[in-house]
Amino acid sequence: MSTNLLIWIILSPLIGAILNGALYFYNIKKRNIGELPFAFIGTLTPLISFLITLSLFLKMLEEKIIFKQHIFTWLNISSLNVDMAFLGDNLAIFMSMFVTFVGWLIHIYAVGYMKGDEGFGKFFAYFNLFLASMLILVLADNPVILFIGWEGVGVCSYLLIKFYYGDKNNVLAANKAFIVNRVGDFGFLLGIATLFFALGQVDLSFSSIEANLGNTTNGWLLLAGFLLFVGAMGKSAQIPLYTWLPDAMAGPTPISALIHAATMVTAGVYMVARFHFLYSGIEEIGTFIAYIGAFSALLAAIIATRQTDIKKILAYSTMSQLGYMFIAVGLGFYSTGLFHVFTHAFFKAMLFMGAGGVILAIHHEQNIFNIAKHRASLPIISTTFLIGVIAISGIPPFSGFFSKDAILAAAFQEGHYLIYGIALFTAFLTAFYMFRLYFIVFVTPNHHKKEYVYTSMTITIPLLILAIGAIGAGFLNFPSIFGGSHMVDSFLGSLNSKTITISHNTEYILMALSVLVASLGIFVAYKKYANFDLEKPELEVGFIGRKLYVDELYDLIFVRGLKSISKLFDKVIDDKIIDDTIMRISTGFVNVGKRVATIQNANVRFYAVFMLLGMTFAFIYLYISLGL
Repeated sequence: MSTNLLIWIILSPLIGAILNGALYFYNIKKRNIGELPFAFIGTLTPLISFLITLSLFLKMLEEKIIFKQHIFTWLNISSLNVDMAFLGDNLAIFMSMFVTFVGWLIHIYAVGYMKGDEGFGKFFAYFNLFLASMLILVLADNPVILFIGWEGVGVCSYLLIKFYYGDKNNVLAANKAFIVNRVGDFGFLLGIATLFFALGQVDLSFSSIEANLGNTTNGWLLLAGFLLFVGAMGKSAQIPLYTWLPDAMAGPTPISALIHAATMVTAGVYMVARFHFLYSGIEEIGTFIAYIGAFSALLAAIIATRQTDIKKILAYSTMSQLGYMFIAVGLGFYSTGLFHVFTHAFFKAMLFMGAGGVILAIHHEQNIFNIAKHRASLPIISTTFLIGVIAISGIPPFSGFFSKDAILAAAFQEGHYLIYGIALFTAFLTAFYMFRLYFIVFVTPNHHKKEYVYTSMTITIPLLILAIGAIGAGFLNFPSIFGGSHMVDSFLGSLNSKTITISHNTEYILMALSVLVASLGIFVAYKKYANFDLEKPELEVGFIGRKLYVDELYDLIFVRGLKSISKLFDKVIDDKIIDDTIMRISTGFVNVGKRVATIQNANVRFYAVFMLLGMTFAFIYLYISLGL
């Protein structure tokens, strides 16, 4: 019976999406049914998914079992067999637990945030579909089904980023996200195809892939691992496929929270952990992943220090934190990386939701300096936002400290001191730019009288619940040096993840250094921004403010470059070479036809002469060929 519940984790939000979509079409025919039915369906279905997941989690703890549900055989062609099947192992249930829980809280938050919007019903239809797609991705038993969810979150992100499609910039941002992710997805597809042809197997389930890895060479596995990670670069916004992420802030704030905290961008980290049996055996690709993560974390942190849009600062912080996660999974510390995914879900969802509350209170203003000039009294939002900022900065005992510190220790233990140094400096930058954001928005003095703004309980209650997670989630993987039992590491033991084995003294030193560096970042931010002159705000100018001109570089190389190549093919190769050649051949045939046409002069005796000549040559040929 428990196994049969697995599909309902997905079906619940999927049915919610269908019902909300049908109600929305019914509603637009001037039958005003109000927002309550949409809100009820939109929030109830994620809750059902969470409760089912929780029941399976508790049963898993009690009976030490995994769940697998075969729905039907989708493809059975020659040597290709793909089942529509779902897997509820420790990794899948762990991810589903916080995806559904945090996703449910974001859905509740969206009820208050989207109140009064004419697209309220449509938004919840897309929102439920987004969650269902992520759950397909997480619970898939094979990479083909995983790819369905992978593409599903891509389509939903496109629909939600351009939700206010009346603004051209929103549509361009959605197009950018969709196109950049298609580049990564093409690599992912090639990776699946490479595995299939390299292994020569009939079953593409993850267990079958793992069992058949010995059927091919290390070179093929290296290629497959790289191509799969190209997909992760796109979905999880890592160098070089990260430029879509800040532009994705064009969508309503609830979708920003869902993308960054519980869905989509964490998919790449999950995928690498799901293929742990592939990456564990290929040290080269693992190291490559770790370095991509390190440089992505650093690049995003540097850019974030000069941004002025509150949501874009948080977007770059997500990219940076994802870089930490890839450092961990790249070095083989899969449970450590997933633990940071877990803690990050709480404080990042809270930060985005807090930012959304501020944006609503200041009438949709997103520039942090303008927000500061017209600051409102938002006690719950400001308090929870501070908790999130402290957590992401890695200050104990908040959750971000435990998960990020474990990643730093992992890099140091493995002897990757460059990665460790980059990650440590990024920790300084993280504390700096996040407290820069906090001090400007909530602390810097202004001449405007603060007025209390009522915030809906559908916004504040999810924030308070997430604040508890941001403070206490780290204790679920409490380090052994403090008497902890590493519960998350133990639960995810099937991943064969590496663990921290350095001496306690070394670990104490690394922790102290991490806290010192983060504290220094906070101090620098305090000195510069706690009493900042709002009459002279910083502008997004300069090399860093312009995001290192990467967008302009991509536009020059790929957009304008491809346009130039297209024009070359159109004007030179197509018009001058292909068309001219065809026209010359055609003209030649016409000229030959005209010459031949002169023979057709309606003179019977003329025709008779040519017939006689033809017959004569035919008889001569036959005479010679037959040897007569």
